[in-house]
Amino acid sequence: MIKRLWGLLLMTLVFGGPIPAMAAVDVSIGISLPPPIVFPAPPAVIPMPETSGVYVAPDLAVDLFFWNGWWWRPWAGGWYRSRYYDRGWGYYAQVPRFYFDVDPGWRGYYRDHKWSGHRWDYQRIPPQQLQQNWKSWQTDRHWERQGTWGVQNYQPRPQRQRQELREHRQQEYQQRPEVKQHQQQRQQQVQQPRQPEQRQPQFQQPRHQPQERVQWQQRPPQGEQARQHPEERGQHQPGQEQRPQAEQAQHYRPHEKENPKEGR
Repeated sequence: MIKRLWGLLLMTLVFGGPIPAMAAVDVSIGISLPPPIVFPAPPAVIPMPETSGVYVAPDLAVDLFFWNGWWWRPWAGGWYRSRYYDRGWGYYAQVPRFYFDVDPGWRGYYRDHKWSGHRWDYQRIPPQQLQQNWKSWQTDRHWERQGTWGVQNYQPRPQRQRQELREHRQQEYQQRPEVKQHQQQRQQQVQQPRQPEQRQPQFQQPRHQPQERVQWQQRPPQGEQARQHPEERGQHQPGQEQRPQAEQAQHYRPHEKENPKEGR
């Protein structure tokens, strides 16, 4: 439990967002992070045809996508995301839903400037411009409605055909060796028995005794109360008269010595 709390705190500091926004992120111990990508310059991206707001960095040897305000990258059968393209990667416990809309042969289409037999005049977008406009582009469906993602004379596939392609790509993805190995690793982590938590002993505070009992304990015993002087108790004993103050002063006055002149 303590490890999971520290993991959540670490993820909050890395991404700078609240924990509820990271609900799909699994911070399981034992999942390693991908190695950093070396960028000679900020990577430009291109909008991916037949997708809803998906961008890819085509000049990298590894797959790096941008979607819904996050940078995404697959590695070793798992998925990772970050708010930055060059740091802050965190493990993502699922396959992002945009991925099965991406055509697996997009790199060949990019190299040949063709998409499904049509000329593809893609537009390169700097990361700064992407960060400023991706939300409005996604809301207005900018690339699909105005430019068909730069594909000349292209008509998007019907929704049913696109759904069939999604299912086919998902089946192919699950058959990849690195994906199978990653899923087995996660299942082993889930099946491992957790050690019982060691709880610190809780010391119970002593209960306060009723007020009457406390007052009874503060009273002195009867024998000790009888030995106390009446003035100390602030009470007057019956049968004993109180002497006047003048008499008391005379009683306690010390005896004066006789004057030797009076005896003569």
